Amino acid sequence: MKKTIVILSAMLLSLTAVSQKITIKGSDTVLPLSQKEAEDYMKVNKGKSVTVIGGGSGVGIAALMDGTTDIGMSSRKLKMDEKLKMQEAGKAYKEVIVAYDALSVIVNPGNKVSQLTREQLEGIFTGKIKNWKDVGGDDMQIIVYSRETSSGTYEFFKEKVLNNKNYASSALMMPATGAIVQSVSQTKGAIGYIGLAYMENSVKDIKVSYDKGKTYVLASYANAKNKSYPIVRPLFYYYTTKVESAVKPFIDFVLSAEGQRIVQAVGYIDILK
Repeated sequence: MKKTIVILSAMLLSLTAVSQKITIKGSDTVLPLSQKEAEDYMKVNKGKSVTVIGGGSGVGIAALMDGTTDIGMSSRKLKMDEKLKMQEAGKAYKEVIVAYDALSVIVNPGNKVSQLTREQLEGIFTGKIKNWKDVGGDDMQIIVYSRETSSGTYEFFKEKVLNNKNYASSALMMPATGAIVQSVSQTKGAIGYIGLAYMENSVKDIKVSYDKGKTYVLASYANAKNKSYPIVRPLFYYYTTKVESAVKPFIDFVLSAEGQRIVQAVGYIDILK
């Protein structure tokens, strides 16, 4: 009897220990937000451990499917084939919007082009427009940088900006958003796209027009919040109902007023009204 009690106690302790640890994996866009949320959450919840890993939305969703992460971070919604795989595996899941993000289109600071229409962006990223002189810039080859195909940002930009047309075969696919910032900052003819929180002085963000050049708007918190900037998307957490009790305290923290203040501080758009 005593032996049974000891074994049960050990099992309970083991389960408690597991519930204190949360793993979050996926979108590089959501990565800096989740890292800061985790840091502040652990400060006020002693004994809780939150590990955050990037790799792209597709990587996070795959990890959710195979059970190697508790929360999958994504900058896009689940695709139909992913939904079917979750269904086939008998995994019920929940989707939570934790913030919104404005995608900045960036060029090298040495580039005199400061605004582009959606149509011009489509032409550039699909390879139809190959020289900056064709969009009011210098006679200089355009070098396109994009996220790789596993990225939710890649998917969203293709859908929202390129009207679902394919990227140019010459586009340089980068494994992380930081790599796009670095490459554009070092290459005069470069252009790329990044989440607003990654914006820094080493690159120049340009104004975008979605009304064929009548009005041009810069990516910013205010312009995303008032919906005048057109390239804005939700950022998601996905988790299975099996781990809901373990992850819900952290997700509740992210959705709280304090958690949403962190969203603003990191450089994203909060979900508060």
